[in-house]
Amino acid sequence: MFLLLALAPIGRIVYTQQALPAVLPVNFWLDRDFSIVLRTSAASRMARAVDNAVVAFEVDQFDEAAHTGWSVVVTGRATLVTDPGERKRLRDSGVRSWTAPVEEVFITVAPELVTGRALEDTGAGRPS
Repeated sequence: MFLLLALAPIGRIVYTQQALPAVLPVNFWLDRDFSIVLRTSAASRMARAVDNAVVAFEVDQFDEAAHTGWSVVVTGRATLVTDPGERKRLRDSGVRSWTAPVEEVFITVAPELVTGRALEDTGAGRPS
């Protein structure tokens, strides 16, 4: 399933903010240990809310015409990267935020549970 994660440039992080669920589309990178890496602004609500919290991260692709697709959900603990050497390694890896973070931070999500689903058109539900 990790190979599917590498196919999509955008995912959705699901976390808790003020005791309510929050979902945010983000670009990401898959690290060498299969952790999800996000690069964002230190001032973002998401960065403040996810540090050391269990989050879900969902990635999918669908072909509406063919009625096919897939979805992968990674659940794990999110951590703000504070080690200077690790921050430099991630910065040098090429992972970029699609926004221009004023003060950047890196967030990793270590996969603890990975689930997925493939959708195939079986013809069911189509008029004969």
